[in-house]
Amino acid sequence: MENSGGIQASLSGRYALALFELARDKNELDSVAASLAAIKAALSESDDFRNLTVSPVIGREAATKAVAGLSSTLGLDTLTANFLGVLANARRLPQLSAAIRAFETLLSRHKGETRAEVTSAHALDAAQTDALAKSLKARIGRDVTVDLKVDPAILGGLVVKIGSQMIDSSIRTRLNTLAQAMKG
Repeated sequence: MENSGGIQASLSGRYALALFELARDKNELDSVAASLAAIKAALSESDDFRNLTVSPVIGREAATKAVAGLSSTLGLDTLTANFLGVLANARRLPQLSAAIRAFETLLSRHKGETRAEVTSAHALDAAQTDALAKSLKARIGRDVTVDLKVDPAILGGLVVKIGSQMIDSSIRTRLNTLAQAMKG
């Protein structure tokens, strides 16, 4: 696949690329993307699942059984369930979040979209997210998929990252800039 050189450079990227190519070849990109979205949500909501993915003391067999159970609980497609099993068996579950991000990047490129990581102080509703996506599309001239994160530490405003470009309109940054200016 073109433009995947940077993704292939990382271990998680190689796993993501393998999953992407299998899903593309089997015409299952949408079902795999939906399953990965469910896993991403489970990672953010469940401390137990997050701990399973990062704990070095959980053995291969226990991790494999745990992700098999999780796969059926979440209703994951077969390809994604097998992917989780491979990660667990190879003791690579700590790479899961990065592999999901790499897969999302590959999928966006495949669809001709650009991904934007947006951090806000409070959760954005669907209307705000759509308006932001339209605004970003007008700015860069391509469809934009928005990945939302909430970080109360920014106090307000948004931090938007698109590739190597960052737009920081957070209140925290503005206050820091003002404090630096007042120091003289």
